[in-house]
Amino acid sequence: MDHFQYRDGRLCAETVDMARIADDVGTPFYCYSTATLVRHYRVFAEALAGLDATICYSVKANGNIAVVRTLGRLGAGADVVSGGELTRALAAGIPADKIVFSGVGKTESEMAQALAAGVMQINVESEPELELLSQVAVARGTGARVAIRINPDVDAQTHEKITTGRSENKFGIEWTRAREICNRATAMPGITIVGLAVHIGSQLTDLEPFRDAYGRMRDLVAMLRADGQTIETLDLGGGLGIPYGDAVAPAPAEYGAVVRQVVGDLECRLIVEPGRLIVGNAGVLVSRVVYVKEGATRTFVILDAAMNDLVRPALYDADHTIIPVLEPAADAPMAEVDVVGPVCETGDTFATQRSLPPVAAGDLVVMRTAGAYGAVMASLYNARSLVPEVLVNGGDYAVVRGRIGVDDILARETLPGWLDDDDPAMRRTGG
Repeated sequence: MDHFQYRDGRLCAETVDMARIADDVGTPFYCYSTATLVRHYRVFAEALAGLDATICYSVKANGNIAVVRTLGRLGAGADVVSGGELTRALAAGIPADKIVFSGVGKTESEMAQALAAGVMQINVESEPELELLSQVAVARGTGARVAIRINPDVDAQTHEKITTGRSENKFGIEWTRAREICNRATAMPGITIVGLAVHIGSQLTDLEPFRDAYGRMRDLVAMLRADGQTIETLDLGGGLGIPYGDAVAPAPAEYGAVVRQVVGDLECRLIVEPGRLIVGNAGVLVSRVVYVKEGATRTFVILDAAMNDLVRPALYDADHTIIPVLEPAADAPMAEVDVVGPVCETGDTFATQRSLPPVAAGDLVVMRTAGAYGAVMASLYNARSLVPEVLVNGGDYAVVRGRIGVDDILARETLPGWLDDDDPAMRRTGG
């Protein structure tokens, strides 16, 4: 469920008319619903009620600090994968001792930053990373709380580009070597092994891969404890899918039941890292129709939003429901159209042969389920602006990231001296 519904024939975010926001901030823009963020967080938390579980929101799904702070006030920690995301989480008010630092390519400076901040744990994904972290911790005269990320070689049955738990993926340490690596790590200066971590992919709509991966982790916890290791935490990752288009996804309560059945009695502090599940349906991308073009074999609805604003359809063949802001009549004729953007790429296509009611130039449309991996993956391709982000709360709304336009972009670029027409050297050489 989300809080983007028609009221008196006009699509609203909670109680705010979308057209009103569009008139205020211009299009395209992202809009997030506080009520939906709160509801999704609470539903997920209720699914794990009674367990010793910490919800560390996955900042990479949507890093806007207003979104992160909203979740932090509900009790969420944060899962971060870069020094920048760590800075964002702290700026949003997430306590350092509720932050997990993940990622396959942590640099020395990022390790030092995480240690200085005092994060809850660092999820280590390779032997070279473990060795470097030991050196950084010793150099700083401190210790690193470490969880070893395990690659359980489980196929998540999700999109090829977002699976992370198979042996051929770049993530984690092979589960068959976990015991060896953990026991070796106990002898490393500056390293304290506190737990294990696993994450098998994103947008999972089948619970069996979770069950398989968690079962493998349960076995590893037992083996490591038999070796004398103190396994305090078990990071289960995220990845639970949400409905895009007509897709069906498991309810958080069903996922919670799997967690209870497989690892609920291990006496570990469980860490879960939902991202998309919390913010996906809490956000939409609002765009305006520029043209309706009748082609030789297709009708194209050309929007002012493009693949640089929402890359998921081009990157993942993602299916986002598209609806007009003005509610169509119940008997409105439907037509199959291609919904596209203005970027000079055939891949700049949001939907192909999508059945939509009539729309015309100037009409507003909304792409639903765009709160996750939307604004965070946006680019400046074609020198297009980064669009604003708006947060709604009941009848109020605020721009929580302003539009970053071409003047802002050009202000960060400079000409070298030999290309500066005001440089005396250029005048001497006739440049």
